[in-house]
Amino acid sequence: MYQRTHVEQHFSGSDTVRDIVIGMSDGLTVPFALAAGLSGAVDSSFVVLVAGIAEMAAGSIAMGLGGYLAARGEEDHYRAELEREHREVLELPEVETEEVREVFRGYGLQGEALEKATQAITAKPEIWVGFMMKNELGLEKPDPRRALSSALTIGGSYIAGGIIPLAPYAFRLPLDTAFAWSIGVTLVALALFGGVKARFTGVSAFRGAWQTTLVGSIAAGAAYGLARLVGSFGVGG
Repeated sequence: MYQRTHVEQHFSGSDTVRDIVIGMSDGLTVPFALAAGLSGAVDSSFVVLVAGIAEMAAGSIAMGLGGYLAARGEEDHYRAELEREHREVLELPEVETEEVREVFRGYGLQGEALEKATQAITAKPEIWVGFMMKNELGLEKPDPRRALSSALTIGGSYIAGGIIPLAPYAFRLPLDTAFAWSIGVTLVALALFGGVKARFTGVSAFRGAWQTTLVGSIAAGAAYGLARLVGSFGVGG
């Protein structure tokens, strides 16, 4: 008799993907907006390139540091909650035991089955504490390498994204030409990035592509328009 094998496929790299999305989104958008703004205010592709590289370096460091501090904050929060749960299991065992029962009741257990499950968990303090951390607080033990990995992933993704809108300015093209190429390649990159990102967020690729492209276009358009407006008043001239 034919039996179909059920294979579950779950994506396990959500933290890394989130870091890539954070870094790449800002890397594509911020340098693009800066380059667009400068293209409306200066007359040299080289100036735009230098300013863009400076921003990209500073932005990648700032974004990477933000990711590092966020991951360290998660570690500190987990450690503090772990210590509190250990303390409560020792000092308030009746209260903590009832909280275990409440968790199992939520899964539909009652009567003898409920009591046996509760006794199995509360028999060993380490298992008890781990159960409470996961099921009461919804906390998973952080990877100790997470902070550095997050910083490098976000910072590297920011640089990878930032290279795209700045690349045309590196070919010594006239400013208008470089700006036009920057718009073209960045919009394509935003659309592709949005479509790929949508795969991990559960929305359609088309929706993800146009949303990401729209955000980048608005940011760049606002920066360019503001620079032209300021320039029209002769500021700095």
